Amino acid sequence: MSKQDTHFFNTFSVVLGLLAGFALLVFAFARHIGATTQLPQMMKDPLLVRAIDERTRPPVRVAVAGQDNTALKIEAAGPAQGAGFALPVPKDGPDLYETACKACHGAGIAGAPKMGDKAAWVARIKEGMPTLYEHATKGYQGKQGVMPAKGGRADLSDELIHAGVDYMVSQSR
Repeated sequence: MSKQDTHFFNTFSVVLGLLAGFALLVFAFARHIGATTQLPQMMKDPLLVRAIDERTRPPVRVAVAGQDNTALKIEAAGPAQGAGFALPVPKDGPDLYETACKACHGAGIAGAPKMGDKAAWVARIKEGMPTLYEHATKGYQGKQGVMPAKGGRADLSDELIHAGVDYMVSQSR
């Protein structure tokens, strides 16, 4: 190795070392600034605080005999829970299709007839609307596929499920 190569290698190594040291220094400085400003600011955000309170709230409160239990109130069960959040309740048939039914009836998963596929729906429609309502609300397992009760959304009313069936049938005639 020549003297010039050795000099270049030494200079290059020093420059790389200085750049790595500078990068570590900038990283440490950014972590320090974030820890002293960002975290305290986030903990003042009312939406974040409320979300944390909801996730860490005890699941039940128990009334104790002989103590003042007036602060405890009876709350109705909420809507279905999914992944730590409440699932929205659809308002009508088209909304129900978009939020719950489309997952299977949009792609034909598990033998579900695709909405708009007249050939797939004709035999089902001939069975009559009461049969379609029953299969949608109570579930159905046939040769062509599986329909879970209420599409897996037990929190929905039968009337809303019927509206979803009506919508899909109207789009598939």
